[in-house]
Amino acid sequence: MKRRGLFAALLAAALVVTVAPVAHAAATVRIMALGDSITAGPGCWRAKLWNSLQTGGYTGVDFVGTQSDGGGCNPGYSYDFDHEGHGGFSATGIAANDQLPPWLAAARPDVVLMHLGTNDMWGGYIPLQDKLSAFTKLIGQMRAQNSAMKIIVAQIIPMSASACATCPADVMALNNALPSWAAGLTTAQSPIVLADLWTGYDAVADNADGVHPNDTGFRKMAAAWYPVLARVLGGTTTPPTTTPPTTPPTTTPPPTGACTATYRVASQWTGGFQGEVIVRNGSSSASTGWTATFTFANGQAVSQAWNATVTQSGATVTARNVDWNGRLAAGGTATFGFLASSTGTNTPPAATCALS
Repeated sequence: MKRRGLFAALLAAALVVTVAPVAHAAATVRIMALGDSITAGPGCWRAKLWNSLQTGGYTGVDFVGTQSDGGGCNPGYSYDFDHEGHGGFSATGIAANDQLPPWLAAARPDVVLMHLGTNDMWGGYIPLQDKLSAFTKLIGQMRAQNSAMKIIVAQIIPMSASACATCPADVMALNNALPSWAAGLTTAQSPIVLADLWTGYDAVADNADGVHPNDTGFRKMAAAWYPVLARVLGGTTTPPTTTPPTTPPTTTPPPTGACTATYRVASQWTGGFQGEVIVRNGSSSASTGWTATFTFANGQAVSQAWNATVTQSGATVTARNVDWNGRLAAGGTATFGFLASSTGTNTPPAATCALS
């Protein structure tokens, strides 16, 4: 994916909301995958998603767009080739040049799957607000074409620091900003739903070049898209919100039993790394909150975090759930991540957790 010159300026709380199913649900639902080369070339997550829909019983769908991959993914089964992926294109560029409306007019989608923003990251010169403004303009153009458009926006896959030194943090900043952005624009008629393609995706192991997915990456993308798209096709969406839940406080006693925390280094580079911790409720009842702790041994220091409130005192890091991911069903999990500095040695610490 190449930078196309200077472009024009361009997991948070969730409430389950029932909305009208996709228009023409009894007939064929037209789904347009909108993106850059991660969608276009060859964009094999589309083939895997198509197969998951077919085997999952969602057979009345049609992937649409002005582009076709011609079957280049060769997955061993048939799939719909059509899409709206354009290699090298950025969200800010598409918005500034009004390229989306003719694509929409030709494809006439009921649902849009949008994975955009990667090409806006190169060099770190496009402000976050410009990227969000471009996303907002694209949403308006979608709704101008179809006022009942169902829109699924990806929290995009990570980029490795070896491919672009400034990009890991910029990708994280965009993904962290999307929940509140989407909450401000979503409507019952035209919901904006986020698909978390970032969590659990390794920018090194799951990408062929630090940017574009390999087969493992495509599989992870399809697996992340599928449940969100299935809910939208069924008429249930999970629009993000920054408003805390209004459920009255529970008087249920705290759960008893084991809480386990699994720590891993998702990717690392000279002077820094990206970490991830999975908290699991091993008790027989739901939790109302959780706290995870670990202690670094090599002077590592957390600089940014997401999906948890993270503090560090000396070498000890404490992470507490945010409003939307504290309640874990028995056997349920929550994942949080962070960026941290390192001085060379980066020994993974043992993590522990407690439920409340």
